[in-house]
Amino acid sequence: MIGAMPERVVAACDGASKGNPGPAGWAWVVADEGETPTRWEAGPLGTATNNVAELTALERLLSAVAPEVPLEIRMDSQYAMKAVTTWLPGWKRKGWKTAAGKPVANRELVVRIDELLAGRSVEFRYVPAHQVDGDPLNDFADRAASQAAVVQRPAGSDQGSPEPPASSGTSGPPAPARRRTAAKTSRPGATGRTLTAKFAGRCVCGRSYAAGETIAKNPKGWGHPECRAGAGDA
Repeated sequence: MIGAMPERVVAACDGASKGNPGPAGWAWVVADEGETPTRWEAGPLGTATNNVAELTALERLLSAVAPEVPLEIRMDSQYAMKAVTTWLPGWKRKGWKTAAGKPVANRELVVRIDELLAGRSVEFRYVPAHQVDGDPLNDFADRAASQAAVVQRPAGSDQGSPEPPASSGTSGPPAPARRRTAAKTSRPGATGRTLTAKFAGRCVCGRSYAAGETIAKNPKGWGHPECRAGAGDA
């Protein structure tokens, strides 16, 4: 485990699933005072969903850091953050049922994270994914998780692994050329700029988009052009 530190430590974690569900991986990274990555770890999950990968990444980060260390955790998963900060108290009151009365998804992971958060100082910070000049620690964790999902092998600083590549690739063949061409124009009914996604990601609607697909800016990041209008209400 990472030893006790007197100051708040900045960290990031992320998960990836190539298909949702599909080959999945998780990763976390801890930085020094200058926010330069000092330690990181990534691992495979076999076939899993994005949500499982995101929660696993958070659970592994909390397990790796001594509980007395104050943490700032940067994440691009609103689901994982809300699950353990906003929704969790209500789920516990309702006997681990959602507002609709259904069993809470991924309960074992959420319970484990709840146990790891008990009595420790943790500040969660949401950072949009796949942004130009975005958060470098989140980008590091994203690349490491994506690489773990693709190669299905563990990696990390303790193993002497090299820094994850700038683009770890996606599973399956490249996106069709027609999608790359479509990025130069606007879709019917859409307004504003669109571009070709350099990396796979998740739209505000919860569905994934692949590298090479046309995406558009919305108030919460990037996603499907058709989801832009309702993004502010998601």
